[in-house]
Amino acid sequence: AFEEESFKPFDRGRRPDVLYAGMMEYDGDLHVPKQYLVAPPEIERTLGQYLSQNGVTQLAIAETQKYGHVTYFWNGNCSGLYDPESGRYVDVPVKEETADTYQVRARRSELESYLEVPSDVVPFEERPWMKAAEVTDALIAELRTKKFGFARVNYANGDMVGHTGDREAAVIAVEVVDRSLGRLLAVIDELDGLALITADHGNADEMYMRDEKKGGFKTSSDGRIQPKTSHTLNHVPFILYDPRGELSLSGSVKDAGLSNVAATVLNLLGYEAPEDYRASLLAR
Repeated sequence: AFEEESFKPFDRGRRPDVLYAGMMEYDGDLHVPKQYLVAPPEIERTLGQYLSQNGVTQLAIAETQKYGHVTYFWNGNCSGLYDPESGRYVDVPVKEETADTYQVRARRSELESYLEVPSDVVPFEERPWMKAAEVTDALIAELRTKKFGFARVNYANGDMVGHTGDREAAVIAVEVVDRSLGRLLAVIDELDGLALITADHGNADEMYMRDEKKGGFKTSSDGRIQPKTSHTLNHVPFILYDPRGELSLSGSVKDAGLSNVAATVLNLLGYEAPEDYRASLLAR
């Protein structure tokens, strides 16, 4: 609204001739904002790059709301699929693929497949199940091809429905993800695989505003409990699912967090993590 020449979502009135600059560029594809004070850092030697360089085939899948998280953000804010020969991310044509229970927009290369399940354009609280079933259907179908050494999936329900502040819808959203994981883990058993289950932050875990001073929950002037629509700072789960029961996670790594996930994945795939990666959480 500040800097676009043509802006249609609402009438912004007179636009003053002012140079707007953000602290940093937060969308490298759309280049938003156009001017910024601090250049975004280059993120190199990501987990995805390491796996591609070692010939590990990868699958990334999510519905539209979280597709960027398993692709663009996963790749260190880079678009496209990684080409280990050139060391660059390259654009790959999108192909519509349809099955009985789902439709995906697919980008595929020899080593990577990115699948986007189109999200519904409706308020999330009206359809809290979102596209979890379709994402799971597509993921299971891809896993059963046995083409991939590593797959990543993001279920959007807990975050997107959590932002609405609608507790009843959030309960449904979490139940849907739970059911989807049950279906997925059954296939992990079938394929003799492993799974890591985690989250990047909380949201649906707290649906009401806490009153830190008085205790309990905050209420509005009419006595209603105030909904919480923002992310939480609670710890997130990190669960290793091993059907054979041979592997476990270590609780001895100091200050363990999401930055330890990459090394853990590499160890599970049989690789030693680079020295500058945070320590693996896999028990030795």
